[in-house]
Amino acid sequence: MKRSEILFGLLKIPVDFSAIILAFLASYQLRLITEPIPLLAKPIDYTALPTINEYLSFSVYSAVALIVVFALGNMYSLKSTFSFSKEIQKTILLGLIWTMIIVTYFFFTRTFPYSRLAMAYSWSIAILFVILGRAIIKIIQRAFLKAGIGRRRVLFIGSNSITLELIENLKNNKNYKILGIVGQKIVPGFESKVLGLTTELINIAKQYKAEEIIQTTSDLSETRSKDILEFCEEHHIEYTFVPDILEVQRTNIDIKMVSGVPLITLKKTSLDGWGKVTKRILDIIGSLLGGIILSPIFLITAIAIKLTSKGPTIYSAKRVGQHGKRFTFHKFRSMKTGAHDIRYSEELSKDNLREGSPLVKIKNDPRITKTGKFIRKFSIDELPQLWNVLKGDMSLVGPRPHLPEEVEKYQRHHKFVLTIKPGITGIPQTSGRSDLEFEKEVKLDRYYIEHWSLWLDIKTIFKTIGIVLKGYQE
Repeated sequence: MKRSEILFGLLKIPVDFSAIILAFLASYQLRLITEPIPLLAKPIDYTALPTINEYLSFSVYSAVALIVVFALGNMYSLKSTFSFSKEIQKTILLGLIWTMIIVTYFFFTRTFPYSRLAMAYSWSIAILFVILGRAIIKIIQRAFLKAGIGRRRVLFIGSNSITLELIENLKNNKNYKILGIVGQKIVPGFESKVLGLTTELINIAKQYKAEEIIQTTSDLSETRSKDILEFCEEHHIEYTFVPDILEVQRTNIDIKMVSGVPLITLKKTSLDGWGKVTKRILDIIGSLLGGIILSPIFLITAIAIKLTSKGPTIYSAKRVGQHGKRFTFHKFRSMKTGAHDIRYSEELSKDNLREGSPLVKIKNDPRITKTGKFIRKFSIDELPQLWNVLKGDMSLVGPRPHLPEEVEKYQRHHKFVLTIKPGITGIPQTSGRSDLEFEKEVKLDRYYIEHWSLWLDIKTIFKTIGIVLKGYQE
């Protein structure tokens, strides 16, 4: 999912909230200058009316209630599947439900200290302001798309009538930029759109920087289809196909309709959209709380390292993160200075417990200091990575980040772990830590990515805490 889609989806929440507050303030002022039936109404007793602060306080609770109702009504979906006219209809319908909830609350509590006319103004103006706010967001989003910002670059596989129908319907859709067709034959009327043969797909996708590949043909072999899928996973390209082409089972799928044609997208993880937002919130809260609670341990560890060995307290090095991006990784130094320079020496290679894998694990590693052995036993050396989490380079839970030279030795299926941010801990770390074979570790990381949930993160964190408190002997 593109960042612009997430941004505009999230923007609806503060806009809706602000719309409710403004509506209540406007209705309060409107009530002071109007009468429902001027000739029959009595003069307003301003002293009997609630103060503007009381209205403002009530408006905040009402705004929160509206957001909850809208969230349950799928009005904050980061991937909108309905038109703006449909959005207006849903806004009015859910707005009425919201109004009924508030009226029901006052009915059962038998309290209503506010002007009935002011409330009527508030609820009607609120719906209008919400629609106007969302219209402004839609206008801004369309302006961005018209300027080419946020448009999804789409490549088609298959020279057939379905492809032509989709292109015809999508060419006026500003959300998409049609790159062309990859197929075995020239399509009449679309000669300029055919970019090459299916055997050239990978090079074409790289050349045109495709962000989504839509397959409409079933002429590809199972092996070829698998290669395309693995390529998309490796390069973080959304892979979509017309149903009944592939007999592929995946945990996460997304179905959307385009011109009456059902398209199924294979999603590598549910860590997209709101899942991504939820995980980030957990990371920020967890890293801040962890940093505060564990600050005495930070101080004691730093002093111990300084007193027992020469060199910096913090070891920093480059690691490979999400989508292959490199970042500066931090941990308490547990080895002698210059330890990395002899990591691949012939002498240490004899004791490599992970021979044949991209990683290096030295038996009875002589580079580790006395303090290092202790802080490694209780994983204290990993604590500075809370800063990486707070910065957004890492997550509390995820695949462990590896060195660039280790990632270079990855096989294609290993690169699936780069789909999400690396973590301080993960399922492999609660299932055997570095004793696991690398292939087993990748398998467990893949399971986590494909089956992610907030509960799985929380469970992994608490399981990690239990293991750390017991201590681990390398």
